[in-house]
Amino acid sequence: MIQRTVDILSSTATSFLRGLNGIQARPALDKPEKLLELYEFEGCPFCRLVREVLTELDLDAVIYPCPKGGERFRPEVVARGGKAQFPFLVDPNTGASMYESADIIEYLFVTYGRREVPLRWQASHLQKLSSTVAGIPRFTAGTRARPSGRRPERLLELYSFESSPFARVVRERLCELEIPYLLRSAGRTKPGDWVPPAVRGALGLEGQPELVNRRALKSRAGRVSIPYLVDANTETELAESGDILDYLDGTYA
Repeated sequence: MIQRTVDILSSTATSFLRGLNGIQARPALDKPEKLLELYEFEGCPFCRLVREVLTELDLDAVIYPCPKGGERFRPEVVARGGKAQFPFLVDPNTGASMYESADIIEYLFVTYGRREVPLRWQASHLQKLSSTVAGIPRFTAGTRARPSGRRPERLLELYSFESSPFARVVRERLCELEIPYLLRSAGRTKPGDWVPPAVRGALGLEGQPELVNRRALKSRAGRVSIPYLVDANTETELAESGDILDYLDGTYA
C-alpha cells in the first residue's frame, strides 16, 4: 500500500509537470478507419508526447509496448523501420510509418485533425525537454521489461487519457509485461469531466459524455472512471488502478 501511494503521488507529479497536456480533447475531424499502431514504451519522454496528442485528438491506437530488454515487439520495429528507435508509428490507412515524435505529431494533426499544428507543439525541443523533466518522478517505471508469462490471445482494452496519474501506473505495468492493448482515448471536454466519478454520482452530474469512448464507458460501467480495463480473454472488467495492477500481475506476470 505504501509503494502504491508513492507511485500515485509521483505519477501525479509527472502529470502536474506537463500541465494540461494529455488531459483535454479536441477531437480530430477525421477518424482513421483502421486502428493506428504505435510502438513505444511508457517511460520514454518522446513517446509521452505522441500519447498526449492521441488524447488531444481523441484517437485510438493499438499500443505495442517495447520496453528496454523486451523481446516481443522490438524486433518488429527493426524489421519494419530499420532501427530500434521509439516512438514508431504505423498507419495502415495510408501506408505511412515514421519515427520522431515531432514528425508523428505533425502527421496526426494534419492527416486527422485537419488543422495546423498548434504553436505549443511546434516548439518541439521545449516539449521534449519538458517531457524529460516530467518523467523524473517516475524514475524507471515503464521503462524495462519484467518477466511475464502467458501472452493474451486477444487485445486488452484500456480506457485512458495520457495525464491520468492512475491510468499511467496501469500503462506502465502493461508496458513492463509487454502486453499489447487497444488504447481507448477518453480525454476531458467539459467542466463536469473534471469532477471525480464518485462526486459526480453523488451530485447527480453524470450527464451524457461528449466523446464516443466516454459514452461507451458509461454504458458498460455505469459511470466514467479512468482507468478502465477490459480483458475479453477472461471476461474481466476492472475500474480501480490497484485492482487492475493486481489482476495483471496475477494473470500475466
